[in-house]
Amino acid sequence: MSVKLNEKLLESLQVAIQQQNNRFIQETLKDKHAADISVLLDQMDALESKYILRLLNPEMSADIVADLEEDTRKGFLKNFSSEELAGLMDYTDSDDAADILNDQPVKVREEVIALMQNSEKAEYIIDLLHYEEDCAGGLMAKELIKANINWNIKQCIEEIRRQTKNVEKVYTVYVVNDKDTLLGRVSLKKIVLSTDDTKIKDIYVSNIQTVQTYYSEEEVAEIMRKYDLEVVPVVNVQGKLLGRITIDDVVDVITEQAELERQIMSGLSETAEVDDSIWTLSRARLPWLIIGMMGGLLGAQYMGFFENELKIVPAIAFFVPLIQATGGNVGIQSSTIVVQTLVGNPFDGKSLGSRLFKVLLVAIFNGIVISSLVFGFVMIFNEMNMAFVVAVALFNVVLIASLTGTITPLILDRLGVNPALASGPFITTANDLIGLAVYFTVAKLLFSI
Repeated sequence: MSVKLNEKLLESLQVAIQQQNNRFIQETLKDKHAADISVLLDQMDALESKYILRLLNPEMSADIVADLEEDTRKGFLKNFSSEELAGLMDYTDSDDAADILNDQPVKVREEVIALMQNSEKAEYIIDLLHYEEDCAGGLMAKELIKANINWNIKQCIEEIRRQTKNVEKVYTVYVVNDKDTLLGRVSLKKIVLSTDDTKIKDIYVSNIQTVQTYYSEEEVAEIMRKYDLEVVPVVNVQGKLLGRITIDDVVDVITEQAELERQIMSGLSETAEVDDSIWTLSRARLPWLIIGMMGGLLGAQYMGFFENELKIVPAIAFFVPLIQATGGNVGIQSSTIVVQTLVGNPFDGKSLGSRLFKVLLVAIFNGIVISSLVFGFVMIFNEMNMAFVVAVALFNVVLIASLTGTITPLILDRLGVNPALASGPFITTANDLIGLAVYFTVAKLLFSI
């Protein structure tokens, strides 16, 4: 979590738990945000965390449990009986409750739902458990405020008062017909400014963005980003209003997706956390490490073909690291920019020509600058021919690496493969081999060896 851990506060709370100083704990935490408390509990053992939760009000406890890191929460809730867990779920938002119970064994899940006092919340959770976690149905919360299109403002306000006890944040009021089909929305501002006898149908907005339950979480995030939405309603194929997805849920999705992309681009084949087992961490890293190793072996083998040339002009070997490092860096830069551009944007063949032309111009400019600097530096310590070979090779490597780093993720995206795979070790290894080929070919031609 991004909230900074207060080490002194953590230590004082642990001492208070040992001394059973309940008053100190309650006074210390009464004005704290649930997210801040969850950071503290992440660093405590399960029994300490449970001790603190028992001293807080149910609503706060539910929010804290929902904010806990997933691995911490799983271990923590093992110490809860079905009755205690049911008490927490009564005060937890339906989407968070479904996520929490989805991690529990089926038997425990059924017991908890059966023991919940809030029967409406229990029904919400049962409904949400039918959806996959990574789709709109799995992201949505059932709690929302809706009003019938035939109501007037007075009826609408009365309904808002009735429904808000179950809705933590009210963004808008959804307008439905007698069959709960979503027709539009009406803002709280319009409701407040309208007279009691004003009809909802006269002030509501019908043109709204919606998502269906089967939409992927990435599609939901893109829609909310594109239209700058704080909340988006979820409907089924018949248009019936089922729930809503709020911006905080989408922020979590974006964060997780960014973390996944970072790990893939750094050469991890699957998501991995610091606290994972040695086997899990190794399994995530080894595939791309092996590919990188094979690329290095191929590079060494390729250099072996030029053994005689290296004997004649040993200085050629001095600049191999420069060629490889420059090619890898340029390729990584190009592929990273393309991957970021492709996030949420489908492949557009019409823009490929202009994109490649722009990349080519940038590569030519960068190649001229870098090769000129290197030419001047090499001239100080070597003869003209060596400086010319390195500069020409470096210019071509920059050019080829830029195009490779741009085209590869575009092709992968076109084939339906995650374009982030084109970054990191893949591009580095490919450009190492290409760079060596270009360098030694130029050296052989210009030195006539």
